[in-house]
Amino acid sequence: MTLFLAMLLDAALGEPKAIYNRIPHPAVLMGRLIGWADNRFNDDEDGYERRREKGVLTMAALGLGALVLGWILASFGPIVEILVLAALLAQRSLVDHVRDVGNALRLSVGDGRLMVARIVGRDTSEMDGPAISRAAIESAAENFSDGVIAPIFWYAILGLPGLLLYKITNTADSMIGYRTERHEDFGWAAAKFDDLLNLIPARLTAVLIALTHRVYQGWPLLVQDARRHRSPNAGWPEAAMARALDVALAGPRSYEGEMQDFAYVNVEGSHDASPNHVDAACTALWRVWGVVLALALIGAAI
Repeated sequence: MTLFLAMLLDAALGEPKAIYNRIPHPAVLMGRLIGWADNRFNDDEDGYERRREKGVLTMAALGLGALVLGWILASFGPIVEILVLAALLAQRSLVDHVRDVGNALRLSVGDGRLMVARIVGRDTSEMDGPAISRAAIESAAENFSDGVIAPIFWYAILGLPGLLLYKITNTADSMIGYRTERHEDFGWAAAKFDDLLNLIPARLTAVLIALTHRVYQGWPLLVQDARRHRSPNAGWPEAAMARALDVALAGPRSYEGEMQDFAYVNVEGSHDASPNHVDAACTALWRVWGVVLALALIGAAI
């Protein structure tokens, strides 16, 4: 019942500004801690082996701290557990941010670029309408796995300790898990551990999208697309969403001024994604969320 109520609370309130304008969001606090560790221990003068060693120890310390904190918070009872879980789920905020891209794009391409830049890390200044829509849909699929299904999965397995372990790892990966000169070695452990923790949730997300949108007949092709994706996990929800909406996703995009020739997902789908497809992606997220909510209620009843 705890999960059921937390999901409802997140869906109803999202990230209320009245609260988070006064106190930092838990993810913000995690980000500050990771930023401090990066500045304190990621020394540019260290060799790559020493930097990797420091990164492994840092990730181990962050993970252990998350497990202990989760155990302490769980000891305060179900109300605290519901509040923490609701705060660390991202269904409502994700859907709101993705839908905002579609609404902005209906006004102009410039407005769409400004809005999509808030949720993706690629270059957006030269995007046309279909590229903006694809980016929003990809963000919807990937972040639904990272921000909703994975937290629920690890909470179901290990309770609040598992939830906090996943969130600190996922936050670390988003901050230091990049193949840059500064972070390739120090962030190696965060990136690898995040890949491991998302291995099952990413594939579970794809299954849920495929089942709720009756595209499971194309599962072999979906698997092929997922395996062609540059990410070992993100390709699964993206491939499922692409088939659910019958659009082509991924493909070439620019990072820091350099065009990357990534493969398309569902290349035979429409290449003219539109704000209507963005809206359909949001509807798809709510459909899958509803199924998970029903499963949470059934689990509580059992």
